[in-house]
Amino acid sequence: MGFDTIFDVHNWAVVPFHFWSLVFFVFGGIVGSFLNVCIYRMPLDLSVVSPPSFCPHCKYSIPFYLNIPLLTWLSLRGRCKNCGAPISPRYFIVELLTGLAFLACWLVFGRTAPWLAAVYSIFLAGLIVATFIDFEHFIIPDEITLGGAIAGFAISFCLPQLHGAKSVGQGMARSALGIAVGAGVVYAILRLGKLLFGRQKIKLPGETKIVFTETALCLPEKVIPYEEIFYRKSDAIVLAARTVELIDRSYGPVTLRLSPAALKIGDEIINPENVPHLEAVCSAVVLPREAMGLGDVKFMAAIGAFIGWPGALFALMASSIIGSAVGIVLILARRREWSSRMPYGPYLALAAALWIFGGKYLFAAIFR
Repeated sequence: MGFDTIFDVHNWAVVPFHFWSLVFFVFGGIVGSFLNVCIYRMPLDLSVVSPPSFCPHCKYSIPFYLNIPLLTWLSLRGRCKNCGAPISPRYFIVELLTGLAFLACWLVFGRTAPWLAAVYSIFLAGLIVATFIDFEHFIIPDEITLGGAIAGFAISFCLPQLHGAKSVGQGMARSALGIAVGAGVVYAILRLGKLLFGRQKIKLPGETKIVFTETALCLPEKVIPYEEIFYRKSDAIVLAARTVELIDRSYGPVTLRLSPAALKIGDEIINPENVPHLEAVCSAVVLPREAMGLGDVKFMAAIGAFIGWPGALFALMASSIIGSAVGIVLILARRREWSSRMPYGPYLALAAALWIFGGKYLFAAIFR
């Protein structure tokens, strides 16, 4: 049985349309339950398959009858049945959001192209899990980005109509072009932004002592928690120090570089976890400043694989508008510091979702 038979409109029309609406919503909730597992485990490098679902507080293995999407969280009032610890509302939100996303795909595309409703449901599921992981950890795992690019390319082979193509070769070519344009444009923006705005140099009066504690960088006029500096593993604090003092030794004029993974003093590399306290005397310190990372590059490759190069360009333009609007609202709400800590992945995800629900027609009208 081929894809044309499985997704034939007439076959699906045998059953009432809104029966499938219910199926898509319920199945979306089930997928959302699995997405919650991915959101929790992927950043911790844990398997999303084994062990079965468990309470993160007491490690209670959750039986199937207490793992019903939406209903379980509501019936237990957001608490673990075993230990009573609170369960984050995020679990309910993700399940509901995924169910509504699947339902929206069916309502918009189900009457004319059931296969498109199914493909876009898969695509939106990937956007949802990427968004929540990026919000919590400022990363998007390769399983989502690179895996998404591979999945989009493979689906384009099976269903070239995804890109409006009439042949397998044309569909794969348009998917590959979407990957190249999406990743290529974002990478160019990343490199240019890194060149122009990637570092913030803070000048200090004379030769000033600064202190590195276990949790923060202490400057003369302010204390900056590391969580506000290190958004990604590649971020680093760099300074040319006149002296560097550790608990058990000191250094003369030397370059110091601190990243989440390593402390480098001259040519010596030290594990930062073994350095509870460090002092340096310098006249300037350079802090990382980066709006986008390589995760966003790979994320755009996955987006381009599903929606092609026009969709990738639309996502880039729309995401910048969305990001600017959010920044303005936060500034007006006197939450300027929040805007600097918002990851860019969620904006890309929202823009890509807008594309499939009508953005393509806006794009076509503008660039007709």
